[in-house]
Amino acid sequence: MRLNESLHYLDNAATTMVDPQVAQAIHQAMLARWANPSSLYDPAVESQLSLETARARVAKTLNCRSDEVYFTACGSESNNMAVWGAALPRRDWGDKIVVSGFEHPSVQRPIRALRDFGFTVVEILPERDGTLSTEKFLAAVDKRTVLAACMAVNNETGAVQDIAALAAGVKKKNSRTHFHVDAVQAWLRMPIDLKQWKGVDTLSLSGHKVHAPKGIGALFLCDNQRQTLRPPYLGGHQERGLRPGTENVPYAAGLGVAAQNGAKTLKSRQNHMAALNRRLREGLAELDGITVHSPQNAVAEVVNFSTGCVNSQTFINYLSTRQIYVSGGSACDKGEPSHTLMAMGLDDTAVRTALRVSFCADNTEADVDALLAGLRDGLNELQHI
Repeated sequence: MRLNESLHYLDNAATTMVDPQVAQAIHQAMLARWANPSSLYDPAVESQLSLETARARVAKTLNCRSDEVYFTACGSESNNMAVWGAALPRRDWGDKIVVSGFEHPSVQRPIRALRDFGFTVVEILPERDGTLSTEKFLAAVDKRTVLAACMAVNNETGAVQDIAALAAGVKKKNSRTHFHVDAVQAWLRMPIDLKQWKGVDTLSLSGHKVHAPKGIGALFLCDNQRQTLRPPYLGGHQERGLRPGTENVPYAAGLGVAAQNGAKTLKSRQNHMAALNRRLREGLAELDGITVHSPQNAVAEVVNFSTGCVNSQTFINYLSTRQIYVSGGSACDKGEPSHTLMAMGLDDTAVRTALRVSFCADNTEADVDALLAGLRDGLNELQHI
Protein backbone atom coordinates (compact mmCIF):
# COMPACT_ATOMS: atom_id res chain seq x y z
CA MET A 1 0.00 0.00 0.00
CA ARG A 2 2.90 2.34 0.70
CA LEU A 3 3.66 4.64 -2.26
CA ASN A 4 6.41 6.93 -0.92
CA GLU A 5 9.25 5.42 1.10
CA SER A 6 10.53 8.85 2.18
CA LEU A 7 7.19 9.72 3.78
CA HIS A 8 6.87 8.65 7.40
CA TYR A 9 3.14 8.78 8.15
CA LEU A 10 2.55 8.12 11.85
CA ASP A 11 -0.93 9.57 12.38
CA ASN A 12 -3.10 6.56 11.62
CA ALA A 13 -5.43 7.26 14.55
CA ALA A 14 -6.48 10.38 12.63
CA THR A 15 -7.01 8.57 9.34
CA THR A 16 -5.48 5.78 7.28
CA MET A 17 -4.51 5.46 3.64
CA VAL A 18 -7.13 3.63 1.59
CA ASP A 19 -6.17 0.04 0.83
CA PRO A 20 -5.88 -0.49 -2.97
CA GLN A 21 -8.04 -3.64 -2.62
CA VAL A 22 -10.71 -1.53 -0.93
CA ALA A 23 -10.44 1.14 -3.61
CA GLN A 24 -10.77 -1.52 -6.32
CA ALA A 25 -13.87 -2.97 -4.67
CA ILE A 26 -15.42 0.50 -4.52
CA HIS A 27 -14.57 1.19 -8.17
CA GLN A 28 -16.08 -2.09 -9.31
CA ALA A 29 -19.24 -1.49 -7.26
CA MET A 30 -19.62 2.00 -8.69
CA LEU A 31 -19.63 0.57 -12.20
CA ALA A 32 -21.56 -2.65 -11.61
CA ARG A 33 -23.73 -1.97 -8.55
CA TRP A 34 -25.11 1.42 -9.57
CA ALA A 35 -28.79 0.56 -9.12
CA ASN A 36 -30.79 1.72 -6.10
CA PRO A 37 -30.92 -1.28 -3.73
CA SER A 38 -34.50 -0.38 -2.78
CA SER A 39 -35.82 -0.84 -6.31
CA LEU A 40 -37.45 -4.08 -7.43
CA TYR A 41 -35.68 -5.08 -10.66
CA ASP A 42 -32.67 -7.32 -11.21
CA PRO A 43 -29.84 -4.71 -11.12
CA ALA A 44 -31.27 -3.41 -7.84
CA VAL A 45 -31.30 -6.91 -6.39
CA GLU A 46 -27.60 -7.17 -7.22
CA SER A 47 -26.96 -3.90 -5.37
CA GLN A 48 -28.90 -5.18 -2.38
CA LEU A 49 -26.92 -8.43 -2.38
CA SER A 50 -23.66 -6.44 -2.41
CA LEU A 51 -24.91 -4.38 0.53
CA GLU A 52 -25.83 -7.47 2.53
CA THR A 53 -22.52 -9.15 1.77
CA ALA A 54 -20.71 -6.14 3.20
CA ARG A 55 -23.01 -6.11 6.22
CA ALA A 56 -22.25 -9.78 6.89
CA ARG A 57 -18.50 -9.14 6.67
CA VAL A 58 -18.69 -6.35 9.22
CA ALA A 59 -20.92 -8.43 11.49
CA LYS A 60 -18.45 -11.32 11.42
CA THR A 61 -15.72 -9.10 12.90
CA LEU A 62 -18.04 -8.31 15.83
CA ASN A 63 -19.56 -11.78 16.28
CA CYS A 64 -23.07 -10.39 15.94
CA ARG A 65 -26.00 -10.88 13.59
CA SER A 66 -25.91 -9.17 10.20
CA ASP A 67 -29.25 -7.48 10.81
CA GLU A 68 -27.76 -5.78 13.88
CA VAL A 69 -25.34 -3.77 11.69
CA TYR A 70 -26.52 -0.48 10.20
CA PHE A 71 -24.42 1.50 7.72
CA THR A 72 -23.79 5.19 8.50
CA ALA A 73 -21.57 7.93 7.11
CA CYS A 74 -18.95 7.84 9.90
CA GLY A 75 -18.23 7.02 13.53
CA SER A 76 -19.39 10.46 14.66
CA GLU A 77 -22.80 9.93 13.10
CA SER A 78 -23.03 6.48 14.68
CA ASN A 79 -22.20 7.96 18.09
CA ASN A 80 -24.78 10.72 17.75
CA MET A 81 -27.45 8.27 16.62
CA ALA A 82 -26.80 6.09 19.66
CA VAL A 83 -26.57 8.90 22.24
CA TRP A 84 -29.61 10.92 21.18
CA GLY A 85 -31.58 7.88 20.10
CA ALA A 86 -31.16 6.10 23.43
CA ALA A 87 -31.46 8.99 25.91
CA LEU A 88 -34.50 10.94 24.72
CA PRO A 89 -37.03 8.06 24.65
CA ARG A 90 -36.15 7.16 28.25
CA ARG A 91 -37.00 10.55 29.76
CA ASP A 92 -40.27 9.19 31.12
CA TRP A 93 -38.43 7.16 33.75
CA GLY A 94 -34.88 8.54 34.07
CA ASP A 95 -32.76 11.67 33.81
CA LYS A 96 -29.16 10.59 34.44
CA ILE A 97 -26.28 9.86 32.06
CA VAL A 98 -22.94 8.36 33.12
CA VAL A 99 -20.00 8.74 30.75
CA SER A 100 -16.22 8.57 30.85
CA GLY A 101 -14.39 11.89 31.00
CA PHE A 102 -12.29 11.20 27.92
CA GLU A 103 -14.82 10.42 25.20
CA HIS A 104 -14.46 11.51 21.59
CA PRO A 105 -16.21 14.85 20.95
CA SER A 106 -18.96 13.06 19.00
CA VAL A 107 -20.00 11.38 22.27
CA GLN A 108 -18.92 14.00 24.78
CA ARG A 109 -20.63 16.99 23.17
CA PRO A 110 -24.05 15.41 22.47
CA ILE A 111 -24.15 14.14 26.03
CA ARG A 112 -23.27 17.56 27.42
CA ALA A 113 -25.94 19.06 25.13
CA LEU A 114 -28.50 16.73 26.69
CA ARG A 115 -28.14 18.75 29.89
CA ASP A 116 -30.27 21.35 28.13
CA PHE A 117 -33.03 18.73 27.97
CA GLY A 118 -32.90 18.28 31.74
CA PHE A 119 -30.51 15.37 32.03
CA THR A 120 -27.93 15.11 34.81
CA VAL A 121 -24.54 14.17 33.38
CA VAL A 122 -21.88 12.48 35.50
CA GLU A 123 -18.43 12.28 33.92
CA ILE A 124 -16.01 9.76 35.42
CA LEU A 125 -12.49 11.06 34.93
CA PRO A 126 -9.68 8.66 33.99
CA GLU A 127 -6.96 7.76 36.42
CA ARG A 128 -3.51 9.33 36.11
CA ASP A 129 -2.35 6.43 33.93
CA GLY A 130 -5.19 6.94 31.43
CA THR A 131 -7.28 3.96 32.47
CA LEU A 132 -10.83 4.21 33.76
CA SER A 133 -11.85 2.83 37.14
CA THR A 134 -14.61 0.30 36.48
CA GLU A 135 -15.67 0.56 40.13
CA LYS A 136 -16.06 4.35 40.03
CA PHE A 137 -18.00 4.18 36.76
CA LEU A 138 -20.42 1.53 37.98
CA ALA A 139 -20.89 3.27 41.33
CA ALA A 140 -22.44 6.20 39.46
CA VAL A 141 -25.07 4.07 37.70
CA ASP A 142 -28.44 3.96 39.48
CA LYS A 143 -32.16 3.41 38.85
CA ARG A 144 -32.46 6.83 37.12
CA THR A 145 -29.57 6.20 34.68
CA VAL A 146 -30.89 6.06 31.12
CA LEU A 147 -27.55 5.96 29.31
CA ALA A 148 -23.98 4.93 30.09
CA ALA A 149 -21.16 5.37 27.57
CA CYS A 150 -17.49 4.47 27.50
CA MET A 151 -15.08 4.18 24.57
CA ALA A 152 -13.31 0.85 24.16
CA VAL A 153 -9.92 2.35 23.24
CA ASN A 154 -9.03 5.96 23.91
CA ASN A 155 -8.16 7.75 20.69
CA GLU A 156 -5.36 9.81 22.23
CA THR A 157 -3.54 7.42 24.56
CA GLY A 158 -4.63 4.00 23.28
CA ALA A 159 -5.79 3.03 26.78
CA VAL A 160 -8.02 -0.07 26.69
CA GLN A 161 -11.11 -0.18 28.89
CA ASP A 162 -12.69 -3.33 30.34
CA ILE A 163 -15.86 -3.20 28.27
CA ALA A 164 -17.01 -6.68 29.26
CA ALA A 165 -16.92 -5.77 32.97
CA LEU A 166 -18.54 -2.38 32.37
CA ALA A 167 -21.35 -3.83 30.26
CA ALA A 168 -22.12 -6.59 32.74
CA GLY A 169 -21.92 -4.18 35.67
CA VAL A 170 -24.19 -1.57 34.09
CA LYS A 171 -26.87 -4.13 33.36
CA LYS A 172 -26.59 -5.56 36.87
CA LYS A 173 -27.12 -2.10 38.37
CA ASN A 174 -29.98 -1.23 36.00
CA SER A 175 -31.10 -3.56 33.22
CA ARG A 176 -32.93 -0.70 31.47
CA THR A 177 -29.81 1.48 31.13
CA HIS A 178 -28.62 1.70 27.53
CA PHE A 179 -24.86 1.04 27.27
CA HIS A 180 -23.03 2.57 24.30
CA VAL A 181 -19.45 1.89 23.22
CA ASP A 182 -17.39 3.99 20.82
CA ALA A 183 -15.22 1.30 19.22
CA VAL A 184 -13.80 3.41 16.40
CA GLN A 185 -10.21 3.06 17.65
CA ALA A 186 -10.70 -0.52 18.82
CA TRP A 187 -12.19 -2.11 15.71
CA LEU A 188 -9.71 -4.34 13.87
CA ARG A 189 -6.99 -3.33 16.33
CA MET A 190 -8.11 -5.79 18.99
CA PRO A 191 -10.65 -8.64 19.06
CA ILE A 192 -14.26 -7.55 19.57
CA ASP A 193 -16.72 -10.26 20.48
CA LEU A 194 -20.19 -8.98 21.29
CA LYS A 195 -21.14 -12.38 22.63
CA GLN A 196 -18.44 -11.82 25.27
CA TRP A 197 -19.29 -8.12 25.63
CA LYS A 198 -22.83 -9.03 26.60
CA GLY A 199 -24.74 -5.94 27.65
CA VAL A 200 -23.40 -3.62 24.94
CA ASP A 201 -26.48 -2.13 23.28
CA THR A 202 -24.85 0.02 20.60
CA LEU A 203 -21.31 0.20 19.25
CA SER A 204 -19.88 2.56 16.66
CA LEU A 205 -17.36 1.92 13.86
CA SER A 206 -15.62 4.07 11.26
CA GLY A 207 -14.21 3.14 7.87
CA HIS A 208 -11.40 5.63 7.45
CA LYS A 209 -9.59 4.34 10.54
CA VAL A 210 -9.24 0.88 8.94
CA HIS A 211 -8.10 1.68 5.38
CA ALA A 212 -11.56 2.31 3.94
CA PRO A 213 -12.52 5.80 2.71
CA LYS A 214 -13.99 8.66 4.66
CA GLY A 215 -17.77 8.76 4.40
CA ILE A 216 -18.66 5.25 5.58
CA GLY A 217 -19.18 3.84 9.07
CA ALA A 218 -21.47 1.48 10.92
CA LEU A 219 -23.53 1.17 14.06
CA PHE A 220 -24.18 -2.08 15.88
CA LEU A 221 -27.61 -2.04 17.49
CA CYS A 222 -28.51 -5.04 19.61
CA ASP A 223 -31.73 -6.54 18.30
CA ASN A 224 -33.45 -6.39 21.69
CA GLN A 225 -32.87 -2.61 21.74
CA ARG A 226 -34.20 -1.93 18.24
CA GLN A 227 -37.62 -0.75 19.42
CA THR A 228 -36.19 1.45 22.19
CA LEU A 229 -33.85 3.51 19.99
CA ARG A 230 -35.50 6.54 18.40
CA PRO A 231 -34.23 7.17 14.85
CA PRO A 232 -32.77 10.69 14.61
CA TYR A 233 -33.94 11.11 11.02
CA LEU A 234 -37.28 10.70 9.27
CA GLY A 235 -37.62 9.49 5.71
CA GLY A 236 -37.65 6.17 3.90
CA HIS A 237 -37.27 2.61 5.05
CA GLN A 238 -33.54 2.26 4.33
CA GLU A 239 -31.40 0.58 6.98
CA ARG A 240 -34.63 -0.78 8.44
CA GLY A 241 -35.87 2.73 9.11
CA LEU A 242 -32.96 3.71 11.35
CA ARG A 243 -31.10 5.78 8.75
CA PRO A 244 -33.23 6.82 5.78
CA GLY A 245 -31.59 7.77 2.50
CA THR A 246 -30.31 5.74 -0.42
CA GLU A 247 -27.48 3.55 0.80
CA ASN A 248 -23.90 4.14 -0.33
CA VAL A 249 -23.45 0.69 -1.82
CA PRO A 250 -19.91 1.15 -3.19
CA TYR A 251 -18.50 2.50 0.07
CA ALA A 252 -20.30 -0.19 2.06
CA ALA A 253 -18.71 -2.78 -0.23
CA GLY A 254 -15.34 -1.18 0.45
CA LEU A 255 -15.95 -1.29 4.19
CA GLY A 256 -16.80 -4.97 3.87
CA VAL A 257 -13.48 -5.69 2.17
CA ALA A 258 -11.60 -3.67 4.81
CA ALA A 259 -13.38 -5.65 7.53
CA GLN A 260 -12.58 -8.97 5.88
CA ASN A 261 -8.92 -8.09 5.33
CA GLY A 262 -8.52 -6.59 8.79
CA ALA A 263 -9.93 -9.64 10.52
CA LYS A 264 -7.72 -11.96 8.50
CA THR A 265 -4.51 -10.12 9.39
CA LEU A 266 -5.36 -9.06 12.96
CA LYS A 267 -2.88 -11.30 14.77
CA SER A 268 0.07 -10.60 12.49
CA ARG A 269 -0.63 -6.86 12.59
CA GLN A 270 -0.79 -6.91 16.39
CA ASN A 271 2.62 -8.60 16.55
CA HIS A 272 4.11 -6.14 14.05
CA MET A 273 2.70 -3.12 15.87
CA ALA A 274 3.90 -4.44 19.24
CA ALA A 275 7.46 -4.59 17.88
CA LEU A 276 7.25 -1.02 16.58
CA ASN A 277 5.78 0.12 19.89
CA ARG A 278 8.66 -1.44 21.84
CA ARG A 279 11.23 0.12 19.53
CA LEU A 280 9.66 3.55 19.95
CA ARG A 281 9.36 3.30 23.72
CA GLU A 282 12.97 2.14 24.04
CA GLY A 283 14.11 5.07 21.90
CA LEU A 284 12.03 7.57 23.87
CA ALA A 285 13.57 6.28 27.10
CA GLU A 286 16.98 7.41 25.83
CA LEU A 287 15.81 11.01 25.29
CA ASP A 288 15.95 13.40 28.23
CA GLY A 289 12.68 14.72 29.62
CA ILE A 290 10.28 12.53 27.65
CA THR A 291 7.22 11.32 29.58
CA VAL A 292 5.06 8.58 28.06
CA HIS A 293 1.33 8.84 28.83
CA SER A 294 0.06 5.68 27.11
CA PRO A 295 -0.26 2.85 29.63
CA GLN A 296 1.70 -0.36 29.03
CA ASN A 297 -1.50 -2.27 28.24
CA ALA A 298 -2.65 0.27 25.63
CA VAL A 299 -3.17 -0.91 22.07
CA ALA A 300 0.21 -1.07 20.38
CA GLU A 301 -0.86 1.32 17.62
CA VAL A 302 -0.83 4.43 19.83
CA VAL A 303 1.95 6.03 21.86
CA ASN A 304 1.28 9.41 23.50
CA PHE A 305 4.13 11.30 25.15
CA SER A 306 5.27 14.79 26.12
CA THR A 307 8.62 16.42 25.47
CA GLY A 308 8.09 18.75 28.40
CA CYS A 309 9.84 21.60 26.62
CA VAL A 310 8.66 22.19 23.03
CA ASN A 311 5.13 23.22 22.07
CA SER A 312 3.26 20.42 20.27
CA GLN A 313 2.48 22.37 17.10
CA THR A 314 6.05 23.66 16.87
CA PHE A 315 7.36 20.09 16.97
CA ILE A 316 4.71 18.87 14.51
CA ASN A 317 5.74 21.57 12.04
CA TYR A 318 9.42 20.74 12.52
CA LEU A 319 8.89 17.03 11.93
CA SER A 320 6.75 17.79 8.88
CA THR A 321 9.78 19.38 7.19
CA ARG A 322 11.34 15.90 7.35
CA GLN A 323 8.15 14.28 5.99
CA ILE A 324 7.42 12.81 9.44
CA TYR A 325 3.77 13.22 10.33
CA VAL A 326 2.42 12.92 13.87
CA SER A 327 -0.27 14.80 15.79
CA GLY A 328 -0.82 16.52 19.09
CA GLY A 329 -3.99 14.53 19.80
CA SER A 330 -7.40 14.02 18.28
CA ALA A 331 -7.82 15.55 14.83
CA CYS A 332 -11.41 16.40 15.79
CA ASP A 333 -10.12 18.79 18.46
CA LYS A 334 -8.44 20.85 15.69
CA GLY A 335 -5.38 21.90 17.67
CA GLU A 336 -7.17 22.47 20.97
CA PRO A 337 -5.41 21.21 24.13
CA SER A 338 -6.08 17.54 24.73
CA HIS A 339 -9.16 17.10 26.89
CA THR A 340 -8.04 13.52 27.56
CA LEU A 341 -4.69 14.54 29.02
CA MET A 342 -6.32 17.32 31.02
CA ALA A 343 -8.88 14.83 32.36
CA MET A 344 -5.95 12.61 33.43
CA GLY A 345 -4.73 15.50 35.59
CA LEU A 346 -1.54 16.27 33.68
CA ASP A 347 -0.02 19.71 34.14
CA ASP A 348 -0.25 22.44 31.52
CA THR A 349 3.28 21.94 30.20
CA ALA A 350 2.74 18.23 29.66
CA VAL A 351 -0.51 18.90 27.80
CA ARG A 352 0.96 21.66 25.61
CA THR A 353 4.02 19.58 24.64
CA ALA A 354 2.21 16.29 23.94
CA LEU A 355 2.61 14.31 20.73
CA ARG A 356 0.64 11.27 19.54
CA VAL A 357 2.21 8.62 17.33
CA SER A 358 -0.13 6.05 15.78
CA PHE A 359 0.97 3.11 13.65
CA CYS A 360 -0.58 0.92 10.98
CA ALA A 361 0.67 -2.31 9.40
CA ASP A 362 2.52 -0.39 6.67
CA ASN A 363 4.81 1.34 9.14
CA THR A 364 8.35 0.05 9.53
CA GLU A 365 11.34 0.30 11.84
CA ALA A 366 12.65 2.99 9.48
CA ASP A 367 9.64 5.14 10.35
CA VAL A 368 10.34 4.78 14.05
CA ASP A 369 14.04 5.53 13.59
CA ALA A 370 13.28 8.61 11.47
CA LEU A 371 10.92 9.88 14.17
CA LEU A 372 13.44 9.30 16.95
CA ALA A 373 16.13 11.12 14.98
CA GLY A 374 13.74 13.98 14.35
CA LEU A 375 12.85 14.18 18.04
CA ARG A 376 16.52 14.12 19.05
CA ASP A 377 17.42 16.91 16.64
CA GLY A 378 14.33 18.93 17.47
CA LEU A 379 15.01 18.82 21.19
CA ASN A 380 18.41 20.36 20.47
CA GLU A 381 17.35 22.91 17.85
CA LEU A 382 13.89 24.16 18.79
CA GLN A 383 13.06 26.97 21.20
CA HIS A 384 12.03 25.50 24.53
CA ILE A 385 8.96 26.70 26.40
